[in-house]
Amino acid sequence: MNFLALQSELAVDPQALGYTGSDTGDAALLNAVNRPRNRAVMSGKEIKDAIDTDDWDSRTDAQKQIILALVNRDDLDPFGIDQHIFQEAMTGATGTTIATLAATRVETISRIRELDIGFGDVVSEGHVAKARVT
Repeated sequence: MNFLALQSELAVDPQALGYTGSDTGDAALLNAVNRPRNRAVMSGKEIKDAIDTDDWDSRTDAQKQIILALVNRDDLDPFGIDQHIFQEAMTGATGTTIATLAATRVETISRIRELDIGFGDVVSEGHVAKARVT
């Protein structure tokens, strides 16, 4: 746990979250899950589960083979070449697949998780208090 980094976050407030000096209140601000972040990796199952059945039925056999090859992997890049290949294979789809995947590839996290300074997903008011005196 990097208490100096937490202390700096609380003192500088670079995202203008409005830290007040209250250990309880500031821990709540840090733990609030309200920050969008692009995911770096998605599993093939997540992609497969997002495919609308009407979209799947309207794909050619060649397009289905491309999609099946992609969803067989567990390390798909939702913003890179994997996304481009998938979108090309879904060209002309009129269902909800593309919109669903666009939403799925972004996750919502807390500020403390975004900082990635060793507190995991939750910082306690005791951590905040300790950081203030570090």
